[in-house]
Amino acid sequence: MYPELLHIGPLTIYTYGLMMAIAFIVCYLLLRAETKKLGDTPDFASNIVFWAAIGGIVGAKLFYILENIPDLLADPKGMIFSGSGLVFHGGLIGGTIAVILVLHRSHKSVGVYADIIGPLLLIGQGIGRIGCFFAGCCHGKACDLPWAVTFPYASPPANYSVHPTQLYETFLNFAFYFILAKVIRPRTTKVGQTMAIYLMFAGLERFLIEFIRINQRVWLNLTSAQFTSIGLFCAGLIIFLFFAKTPKKSQTGHAQK
Repeated sequence: MYPELLHIGPLTIYTYGLMMAIAFIVCYLLLRAETKKLGDTPDFASNIVFWAAIGGIVGAKLFYILENIPDLLADPKGMIFSGSGLVFHGGLIGGTIAVILVLHRSHKSVGVYADIIGPLLLIGQGIGRIGCFFAGCCHGKACDLPWAVTFPYASPPANYSVHPTQLYETFLNFAFYFILAKVIRPRTTKVGQTMAIYLMFAGLERFLIEFIRINQRVWLNLTSAQFTSIGLFCAGLIIFLFFAKTPKKSQTGHAQK
């Protein structure tokens, strides 16, 4: 595809990096609109997005390193400081921890803001997967479907037709965003349940898509991403059931004292 969008002198604009920047900007604008309803300033939304980005990048890189220990031992500097090698599940966990710390420090309700952020993650993921498509990473197994594509510059190269799993995930994430944000969230009566449903969807979607991706199987013919996805789904289910026993959700973003 087009991993490098354009060159401006010595500067190279990478398509993946551009799409990730667009994802953060779109999520920031949507988050700012939502948090404004709770009386927050635009600075608070930008603070959340900034630390989510920092935590997400650190978590994504850490998960990549843990999944590739032999490569780390062979080239520690290259593994740690390279711009490539980011794992979505690690980014989700790292970003979540960072945002929880920001909300806790600001005396905000984690549950209320989680319900806002959950659907926005789907938008960010969908845009990010477009970046993966142009970069040629995260593609699927060989197939002969009419919409199959080739990725000659991918890692590893795919000079044969494969599933464009990146676009499958983009479509699923965008579609579920509208379902979660416009249909489910307005009808939930408990704080935290929207985020819980997002976690269950994220786990289920990635678990299923892994069957047509080329990632290495580690145990029981499942990939490491599938085991993490099972954990995400179970976490979402536990959170959903836990909050089902809590009082009806409040419209305030402040933590209860």
